[in-house]
Amino acid sequence: MSRPAANANDPIATDRTAGATRGQSTTGATADDAVARLQSSCPAIECGVISRPPSDHELQFDFLDRFLRASTARLTSGLSPYAIGAAWFDWALHSMRSPGRQLDLWGAFLLNQARLARFTMDSLAGNATERPFAPHAGDHRFDAPGWREMPASLFLQSYLAMEDWWHLATSEIRGMVPKHADRIAFMTSQMLDVIAPTNNALTNPVIMQKTLSEGGQNVVRGMANLFDDIQREIAQEPPRSAEKFRVGRDLAITPGTVVFRNHMFELIQYAPTTAEVRAEPVLIVPAWIMKYYILDLRPENSFVRHLTDRGHTVFMMSWINPGPEQRDIALDDYRLAVMRALDAIAEALAADKIHLAGYCLGGTIAAIAAATMARDGDDRLQSLTLLAAQTDFSEAGELMLFVDHSQIAFLEDMMWAQGVLKGRQMSGAFRMLRSNELVWSRIIQEYVLGERPEVFDIQAWSEDLTRMPYRMHSQYLRGLFLENRLTAGRFAVEGRVIALKDIEVPMFVVGTESDHIAPWRSVYKAHLFTDNELTFVLTSGGHNSGIVSEPGHRHRHYRFGVRKPLDRYRDPDTWSKTAPVVDGSWWEAWFDWLAAKSAPNLVPARSDRRAAGQLQPLCPAPGAFVLQR
Repeated sequence: MSRPAANANDPIATDRTAGATRGQSTTGATADDAVARLQSSCPAIECGVISRPPSDHELQFDFLDRFLRASTARLTSGLSPYAIGAAWFDWALHSMRSPGRQLDLWGAFLLNQARLARFTMDSLAGNATERPFAPHAGDHRFDAPGWREMPASLFLQSYLAMEDWWHLATSEIRGMVPKHADRIAFMTSQMLDVIAPTNNALTNPVIMQKTLSEGGQNVVRGMANLFDDIQREIAQEPPRSAEKFRVGRDLAITPGTVVFRNHMFELIQYAPTTAEVRAEPVLIVPAWIMKYYILDLRPENSFVRHLTDRGHTVFMMSWINPGPEQRDIALDDYRLAVMRALDAIAEALAADKIHLAGYCLGGTIAAIAAATMARDGDDRLQSLTLLAAQTDFSEAGELMLFVDHSQIAFLEDMMWAQGVLKGRQMSGAFRMLRSNELVWSRIIQEYVLGERPEVFDIQAWSEDLTRMPYRMHSQYLRGLFLENRLTAGRFAVEGRVIALKDIEVPMFVVGTESDHIAPWRSVYKAHLFTDNELTFVLTSGGHNSGIVSEPGHRHRHYRFGVRKPLDRYRDPDTWSKTAPVVDGSWWEAWFDWLAAKSAPNLVPARSDRRAAGQLQPLCPAPGAFVLQR
């Protein structure tokens, strides 16, 4: 499958978003290519002397700047020091020219110290007193009873008083760039997390009690855990979770067959589990930012398995894990891959209509494909389902804190040197967003308390890392995250702009309550840019746990509502207050919806081992691409 040539009218296919500004190679050239090009234009460079200036104004040495930024990016885990420095400078400059804010901060400091002093005196005197400061909602670091006893309670209150003051100090100042204010607040929170009393053995009562009761054996176990992890890292061995959960043995074991493969993806057709099935097959487009089997974990919580048990013929795309040699894979190549999968299903089953479902980034590309099909008069879709997928990125959550021109250029230069964004670099960004839960709590639990938690299936999936090709990720960050072109009427496919409002098939959209990657209010904004029938579900859980919410899962609930084509718009908060709350899994609601949107007559089940059309079985599921490291 060939990629269409860049069109001047296509803002996504411009040289800039392809990572090719003036003086840069448009083919993803390496340093050797750049040096060769430079030598050909300036023959005297080998001896360190340029005998003549270039005949034009092309930037011959720009690649040196890019290599410098790429080298710096490896030290900062991809964070731009320019973007960080600009935020601190903005905050400091506005703070210095705001005497009223300074007086407010002095007043808050004195008040907090007075409240802390009173608490200390009452506690030392043995008087029961109300704690003046409380942790933020959802912060469970201080739930242990020992934090209510002296001296741990004093350490805790001192820390919370400092946290309260810094929260005020880093709040937005009039005239300050709002994103800079958010960055300062986020970075300050990260620094405060480092010095939290939970991270100090002398101030954490849980550590003290554990160490005394075990005679220090917990520290011995913790050091053993640390050395084991270091050894695995040095030897580049797979994580512990891969020993308990292996793809094809414990995970992704729903029976199926790979019926199509090209340079972008494998197409898996799953074996039917019912004698008759719905006439319209279901194509699932997972995110290529991780591997597909989040939707096919163990049999009991496999989204795919439950779908086949409900009488659906299911196809799944399994994306390639690209290496540096695939650096020029573009964002539109993923849309074309979806179109090729639809073609393959039509070949295999002679299906006139297909249900299309996409998860996370796979949902975004599914929406782009659906809008393009609607524009071009391609009516093969029966419905469209978006699972924790954003179409508007103006409120894309905490990931937007470090998305600006400086940060993206910095990240682009790192990918330009590597060819890809590595999985560890990407997972590091997600851990930073939840450092308390994913970094510091783990360090204390595993390396100090000596407790290794049991690994679980979603953890194993999250540690099975993938890479992002340079060109695609640059286009994605610039075109969608930074410039929000899809809902701004500036996202072009093959030279012509597409619009989500052209989608006429019914849509089912799912958001999750505690999603920090695709916040549910951002997902809800699909209401603003479509006119079709839209069913919206808000389910409990996070970006992954909320979607993997099989029937019978404890403590699950969801809200459910339908927007008809002529209904007036309701903002997300109003909708959430009026939408009925249903106990249980949202899967049941989607299964019923999918059945209602399918033809009433069932057809004999189609085997994945004897394709009805031109496709031939290639290998059993889960295929080869999912095993790429």
